[in-house]
Amino acid sequence: MPDFKPFRDGPIAGFLHTVEGDAAGSLVLTHGAGSNCEAPLLVFVAQAFQLAGYRVLRCDLPFRQARRFGPPHPSQAAADRDGLRAAVRALQRLTNGPVCLGGHSYGGRQASILAAEDSESVHCLLLLSYPLHPPRKPEQLRTAHFPNLRTPTLFVHGDADQFGTVAEMELALTQLRAPHRLSIIRGAGHDLKRGNFDLSEVGISPFTELCSNGCERHAEPTTPKST
Repeated sequence: MPDFKPFRDGPIAGFLHTVEGDAAGSLVLTHGAGSNCEAPLLVFVAQAFQLAGYRVLRCDLPFRQARRFGPPHPSQAAADRDGLRAAVRALQRLTNGPVCLGGHSYGGRQASILAAEDSESVHCLLLLSYPLHPPRKPEQLRTAHFPNLRTPTLFVHGDADQFGTVAEMELALTQLRAPHRLSIIRGAGHDLKRGNFDLSEVGISPFTELCSNGCERHAEPTTPKST
């Protein structure tokens, strides 16, 4: 069973999943608006990547550290991105290689905005259940930053997600100029079955492939692919 230990570094609070020897990569992983870094999905993803040789830091965003329950206020978003930036730097101090950034829902959205604002800060993105729009409000798209995103990105999405259908996701991803892929979890909603699926084919393999080409930031985008 993969092991992990509590991690604190300045404003960063969470858990560090380590590997013996050289890591295949390093990944900061954060949670959604209604959760925290101990969510079953985040633990599942962190342990799966750890078994694949990744060093993973799953951590609480600043809004969750400030209060145990409740969603973030929009005014908190910039501070949450500062928290993500600090987490990336904390993990960079533990490794000589590049650091990737991932998150579920709100955490992934803020990760993608951070990468759009500063393309050099993150090597690759893993976005789980990207919240394309609020449920039943498809006109309120959260894609204004997509054209500025240059970081290779893997989207993992359930085909029953109320925050965006597969067709809506595929259309939204045409705005991206970054290399990207879309992996679909059949029968999954926004919680991605809380981690009850095989992540290797839909997550780890395509993510590793994208990361291996991550230095080619200005390469032609890959065709979105449903798995």
